[in-house]
Amino acid sequence: MIEVAKDAAKKAGDFLLSNFGKIKDIISKGDRNLATNLDREAEKIIVDMIAKEYPGHGILGEEESRKNIDQDLLWIIDPLDGTHNFIRGIDTFGVSIGLWEKDDFLLGAVYMPLNKELYWAEKGKGAFKNDRKIAVSGVSEMKMASGSFDSSIRYGPEVMLKALGKLAQDCFNVRMFGSSARSLTYVAEGKLDFSVEFHDRPWDFAGSVCIIKEAGGVFFDLKGGPVTPKTIGYVTSTEKLYPLIRNILDGVF
Repeated sequence: MIEVAKDAAKKAGDFLLSNFGKIKDIISKGDRNLATNLDREAEKIIVDMIAKEYPGHGILGEEESRKNIDQDLLWIIDPLDGTHNFIRGIDTFGVSIGLWEKDDFLLGAVYMPLNKELYWAEKGKGAFKNDRKIAVSGVSEMKMASGSFDSSIRYGPEVMLKALGKLAQDCFNVRMFGSSARSLTYVAEGKLDFSVEFHDRPWDFAGSVCIIKEAGGVFFDLKGGPVTPKTIGYVTSTEKLYPLIRNILDGVF
């Protein structure tokens, strides 16, 4: 199954890269949330590849794909993470595919097509960038930590700005990439030390959960519970940083 995930992510990502700057249609999904014809075409590429190999599995896609979502094995797909970047010609975007079974994410594949970076992991088998094993950073102090933060501050400015202010006061610096695929893969390979998102949906993070855990990191919802296909928002970081970040956020909610 990991090979199907990897192949599908690469095929969809290379399709997106070949069409970068060639958008035909932009679709509004409400409150400054956009999609393109290419999001949907990329999703079809992925869904067709998965359905061919595993016709009985469930599929939950960001755009239009909803099939057997009550099945024990559920593929969760973001065919173009960083759509707004893509629309504006910013080359920070990727493809994310995760597989959930009953109570955990079994595998994940995230492909960043511009740099041909394929991140992937299977539960219990380690995390990889292309063919190289990766690990989260060894940072254990907030004053040395670099992280990413949710860019959709408009959805909850009072709480989110308070959280951002407290994190920024304690950590080394904070970034906003406009792509969870980018932020989370940076956490997995130790280029970032944490990521906090308030409004990310399952397709935004599903491909990265197993990768970060297998790289030695932790991944929880905003209340400190496990992430699931119904989770909105999360905190992920190195194991040593997590209690410190949790303490900061507990003072916000």
